[in-house]
Amino acid sequence: KKSEQELKDEEMELFTKYYMEWKGGKKSDNISYANIPRFYYRLPTEDEILLQKLREESRAVFLQRKSRELLDNEELQNLWFLLDKHQTSPMIGEEAMINYENFLKVGEKAGPKCKQFFTAKIFAKLLHNDPYGRISIMQFFNYVMRKG
Repeated sequence: KKSEQELKDEEMELFTKYYMEWKGGKKSDNISYANIPRFYYRLPTEDEILLQKLREESRAVFLQRKSRELLDNEELQNLWFLLDKHQTSPMIGEEAMINYENFLKVGEKAGPKCKQFFTAKIFAKLLHNDPYGRISIMQFFNYVMRKG
């Protein structure tokens, strides 16, 4: 007598055989679809308590990790102090500006959590029509607060 798994395997084998005959081709040698990573996992049902607990715990760990990456109030104050200290004159009205060279200096001094914000790409994104090639310190700081 065959087990349930053996019956399923046999059924799948027969299905594949008949499908290939119907399709008019041999079984494809290309199994790249087998290498596609799984990206969807169903949510655990109410009776799967262990899976629910695992999901809750993994979500909590993820959120803790993300919150450690955020800048705290002291780090934000330090960043503002450094940006203000390294501003590049002349000011545009009341707005303090910073050039790329000073921007990189602040990036070195600001600490590891801030390093991700001191890239050429972000500087270029915030660069507008300044004749001296500078960005607004306030715009950059607001960008950090939104993204960080």
